[in-house]
Amino acid sequence: MATIDLTQATFKQTVSKGLVLVDWWAPWCGPCRMFGPIFERVSNKHPEAIFAKIHTEEQPALAQAFDISSIPTLMVIRDGVLLLKQPGMLPEATLESLIVQAMALDMERVRNESAPQSAAQV
Repeated sequence: MATIDLTQATFKQTVSKGLVLVDWWAPWCGPCRMFGPIFERVSNKHPEAIFAKIHTEEQPALAQAFDISSIPTLMVIRDGVLLLKQPGMLPEATLESLIVQAMALDMERVRNESAPQSAAQV
């Protein structure tokens, strides 16, 4: 599956169901340009997940709402629950591992055991 672009208007609906990986980026960012092809390759291997990109300069309100201070930043969201927010470029194997781990989680247990930040509230 190809990546999609997220905006403030489409964010809440997109992250509310299923597994969503969000790449926060900007075109001038060297590490972002290196991570982009990795993100795209992995997206093609995982049609069960949504792979989305947010251009931080075009979506400053979203970047501010999630306190994005370093790019690239990867967010892993499942069923509207923010599971991970990781700044920096990730190797492909690490990204693959994160997907497997996120899919294996018992989301009812996650909701009951902690007070995770809801990504769908923005």
